[in-house]
Amino acid sequence: MMNQILFSGVIGLFLTLVGTPLLIKLLARKGYGQYIRDDGPREHHSKRGTPTMGGIAFILATIAAYFLSKLITGKPPTFSGILVIGLMAGMGLVGFLDDYIKIVKRRSLGLRAKAKMAGQLLGGIAFAVLSLQFADNRGNTPASTKLSFVQDFGWSIGPVLFVVWALFMILAMSNGVNLTDGLDGLATGASVLVFGAYTFIGVWQFQESCANAQTLANPTACYEVRDPLDLAVVSSALMGACLGFLWWNTSPAKIFMGDTGSLALGGALAGLAICSRTELLLAILGGLFVLITMSVVIQVGSFRLTGKRVFRMAPLQHHFELKGWSEVLVVVRFWIIQGICVIVGLGLFYAGWAADK
Repeated sequence: MMNQILFSGVIGLFLTLVGTPLLIKLLARKGYGQYIRDDGPREHHSKRGTPTMGGIAFILATIAAYFLSKLITGKPPTFSGILVIGLMAGMGLVGFLDDYIKIVKRRSLGLRAKAKMAGQLLGGIAFAVLSLQFADNRGNTPASTKLSFVQDFGWSIGPVLFVVWALFMILAMSNGVNLTDGLDGLATGASVLVFGAYTFIGVWQFQESCANAQTLANPTACYEVRDPLDLAVVSSALMGACLGFLWWNTSPAKIFMGDTGSLALGGALAGLAICSRTELLLAILGGLFVLITMSVVIQVGSFRLTGKRVFRMAPLQHHFELKGWSEVLVVVRFWIIQGICVIVGLGLFYAGWAADK
């Protein structure tokens, strides 16, 4: 059964390694180049015209890798896997419309704010509502109405509050990845690390699933997750697809993911956290995205309250660029920060299991 994880990762990697150059040529031929803000770091002006909407590559590669791994192994898709992929594709569609309007319609702000928010809300609500359906023979649905850290805790918050909570997570992560996507390879590399963590979490939860309680050394220390192994398959496909895309997206980038990619990745991260019952843990596993989002909140809040800026420019990565750090230096150091966040998050995940033992 673990072959699914290997196949999905390898297929995702291969498809983006081979397919991304084809997408670059297609986008360049159509003139779908990146718009660069004049108020940003001057070094970025040379990037104007680089093909964008590259998220198309890893979205399609992830979908293909997931279903091809099922075809090869003869294992059926699960509702959890399909819901996470559907959320990724839905958020990616909103980002694609935003990118398309920016580039083709020559409107620098893309989708109107209300239209963009409406698209994200529609996709998020559909995911949240459907994730409380499709119970398995143990009564587990893809998501739970309880809050979770390394697994569910406390009382049920009810379906209505759960939808609100799921929407908050989806919007926070999709916009967090979007804010992080400002330097070559930064958001892509950080996402690879988090998807790697969720591949491990899915495998661990499968091995310690309450469905296998009779074979566990301590049947009370188990995970009530509907489809943990399939979530690992999705995570592996995303990790492989992003890793292949990073080959072309690293500095100097031949293609940018655009809002198409950043919103899709954020949606996938939120979906994986919700379905694996690790919602609050995502704030640690995806710590870099949280840090960069908070830098924007602090900058905006400080300017509105005091008229002064805390950072030279927000998001945070541009502050360090304006301090004289090279783009590659910022990216590598931020990857290190993200790696530390993943290590801490996985450590807490394991410590939660060990404590129950």
